[in-house]
Amino acid sequence: MSAMLRLNVARVGFLMGVSLLLASIIYFFAANWGGLVRADKILASAGIMVLFYGAAFVFSKMKIMLGHHYFLSVTFLVGGCVAFGVAVALLNQIYNSHADTYELFLVWSIPALLLAFITRFNPFYILAYILVHLTLWQYFFPSAYSIVHSDQEILLIGWLFALINLILFALIEAKRLTSAPLKYISFIAFHISLLVLTSSDLYEHYGAWMNVASAAAIAFGFYYFAQVRQDKMMLTLNALAASAFAVFKYFELMSEHYSTLFFIFGLLFVALLLTANVFFFRYLNKLGKHQSSSNERADQASHPSEEHKSTLVGKIAFTIVTVIGVLIGSISLVGLVLLAAGEIPPENILFVLSMLFIIPTLLLTRLNTAVRYTVLTIGYIAGLISTAWIDTSALSIFFIAVLLVGWFKWQGRVPHFFIYTLLNINIAILLFQLFGSVHNAASFIVFIVTSLNAVIYASHHLLREGAFKIHVRECGWFFTLLLLFWLTFMDNIFPYSYELFNILNFIVVTIAAFLFVRRSQALEAAISFVFWFIFLAFKYYDLFWTLLHKSITLALLGVIIIAATYIYAYRTRAAVSEQADSFSRLLRRSPALIAIVVVLQLGYVGYHAAVSEILLSSGTPIKLAIVPLDPRSILQGDYVALQYNISAPPDHIAQELERRPSNSRIKVVLQQGAGGVYNLDRLYKKGEPLADKEIIINGSTSGWRNIQYGIESYFVPEGTGLETEQNARFAYVMVGTKGDAILEKLTKE
Repeated sequence: MSAMLRLNVARVGFLMGVSLLLASIIYFFAANWGGLVRADKILASAGIMVLFYGAAFVFSKMKIMLGHHYFLSVTFLVGGCVAFGVAVALLNQIYNSHADTYELFLVWSIPALLLAFITRFNPFYILAYILVHLTLWQYFFPSAYSIVHSDQEILLIGWLFALINLILFALIEAKRLTSAPLKYISFIAFHISLLVLTSSDLYEHYGAWMNVASAAAIAFGFYYFAQVRQDKMMLTLNALAASAFAVFKYFELMSEHYSTLFFIFGLLFVALLLTANVFFFRYLNKLGKHQSSSNERADQASHPSEEHKSTLVGKIAFTIVTVIGVLIGSISLVGLVLLAAGEIPPENILFVLSMLFIIPTLLLTRLNTAVRYTVLTIGYIAGLISTAWIDTSALSIFFIAVLLVGWFKWQGRVPHFFIYTLLNINIAILLFQLFGSVHNAASFIVFIVTSLNAVIYASHHLLREGAFKIHVRECGWFFTLLLLFWLTFMDNIFPYSYELFNILNFIVVTIAAFLFVRRSQALEAAISFVFWFIFLAFKYYDLFWTLLHKSITLALLGVIIIAATYIYAYRTRAAVSEQADSFSRLLRRSPALIAIVVVLQLGYVGYHAAVSEILLSSGTPIKLAIVPLDPRSILQGDYVALQYNISAPPDHIAQELERRPSNSRIKVVLQQGAGGVYNLDRLYKKGEPLADKEIIINGSTSGWRNIQYGIESYFVPEGTGLETEQNARFAYVMVGTKGDAILEKLTKE
């Protein structure tokens, strides 16, 4: 094994180990374990931040195993920023702020942005990008409560997201920022924002005008990337945006004009789309060949990876557009059959048509490749639909045979993956037809299909070298992992099968990720990594296993994997020189500024805790009536969502609130009533005196007849939300002199 390959294997291990540690931290604090008091939790979160940043500093100073230590250093640096976000979420949990509030992501985004500008490291750029967008999204559409926006406000919000991404893309294009991933992400997000704005359902009065804006942006993109700054990859992404726009409009029109004539036009549209797709990529391949200067050719020769990436993206885009055309064609064909069938069962007509699409096209091998594959794909999709519709096992077996013929007749990774997908679906349909009445049939069928895919994957060792073997291996592995992951959610097939499949899934995917990296099988390694992270994310919501137990297990696994990887790295001594390692250059950029950012993060944690503790100790206690619910936040754990007696104001106040913009800050006067419960009396006017037993509390409007006070979430230990929801009837809140409030506890009385 080469030194670089050994280096990559070790980095995979370190990345997985640190990821497990971060997941364990999130799970632990989300569990809201009652064994720690407030001060312990705050100190623990700050200590974890210091531990991550300290590890980053220590590893950056180690001069042995340079490639490994520098990688560990930047990994722990990013982990420290993530740990800060967890600490902020924990503060909100401890002091019962809104779940997933925009302030959480806003505060978290600041150090991420600072570290991105200091280090110019792509993970920080991407983290900051995500956090800024989450901040805006949670501000306008908070998950903890509902805000009503007018059509004009929603339109402006959509334009805000579009403009932010357009400005970001322009800065990168002008080389004011350097981040290739953000360039592509912002371009895609810009066009997605514009596409959403064109929806006639969401924007009844503005959708048509937004169509013009979206079409103009696409047209300008074609001109700019073809004539001004020739860029095959961006031109390809722009072509995808154009295709998405056309398809979106097709479905929008279909919902309004469902008719035989429309579906005929749909089939014609597919023909035009695919024809345009073919000619566009022919043009793309010729772009610049006759006009580029010798310097440009030399530049391309010196950057072959960019040319390779452009070609790869072009192939992906070509495939996506073809698939989109196939979907529209299939829908149009099915819709046409349903409308025109008359007294003949439409499923029979559809099956006959599918065979007319498939059989002649399989035999006519000299047809244009794009046309042949498109017709075959539409035929296979129609055949699968009709086979499931007719619902006879003999027909399912026949169609499996037709699919197998297609597998051997077609060439290419994508066609083989498509056929393999249909084979899995058809086999599952056949098994349901045969064993649908068996107890836990779904679990058994998923298990059988999983085992079948595992056998197919293992059988690739028996095949001769070539594309066929590679495609069998890749398809078999993908569906083995997909179905094995599915099994981790299914009911028990036999005693403890649920636990067994979860353990087996984690072990298999973890080992496979290392093996495939070691064998330089990039696609299988990527598939394994994706399923590994998906497993960690989805198991957060697995109620069979508590978050606390998951946290302990993941922490142990993380430590073991890091230790084992470190031993492996030390023994193999795979390393690169300090000059050749990009991570070493990253860490030399303004270490003092990085230290300042770390200190600011710790300062914020301390400041937030101190202010909240002062409010708890010196605020005025008030009692409020509540109506609780029981959701969960991914960063903060289980909480009870609260609706207060002061949340819904009387009509005369509600009418005034409706005239104010959403999220407007207001001050409300509460007055103590019967049983010591405070009730909403009026909106506070600056300078007015307060009567005895009156108090001011800060709130914000929701755009409708409701007021939010920032105390609508009460975090509870995992698994106790339902009990709290059933028993809690009153909330005790501490209100400060400036109107800020902290929810202290919930009680029956």
